Parts: sequence; structure tokens; C-alpha cells
Amino acid sequence: MREGRQEGRREARQEGETKLLRRQLTRRFGPLPSWAEERLGQAGETELEEWGDRVLECRSLKEVFGGSA
Repeated sequence: MREGRQEGRREARQEGETKLLRRQLTRRFGPLPSWAEERLGQAGETELEEWGDRVLECRSLKEVFGGSA
């Protein structure tokens, strides 16, 4: 039961990170294309954190995601 709660918390945290990053990206670069939405939906915690850092310094959406769409 404890493991289930921990997993639930981890999933909720990841969903929150995804939601926040989506808002930041949209505010900075405008509406997100489908490929960006797909990348966000498939991303793990580490990727979300990296992209969250990059959104502050990159000049394009593709650059945030590592230059590949």
C-alpha cells in the first residue's frame, strides 16, 4: 500500500511538471505543435527537468527539446 502511494505521488509530481512546462513553453513560443505535445506526454522526470531549465535560455522550441523534433 505504501509503494502504491509513493508511485501515485511520483506520477502526480510528473504530471504537475509537465503542466507547468507546457504553460511556460506556450507562453514563450506560442501554441505548441503536435510533435511538442507528444514529446511532453512521453517525457520522463529527467527530461522534463532538463527542458524546464532550457526554456529559460533557448531561442526556439526545437532548441528546448534538443534540436530534434
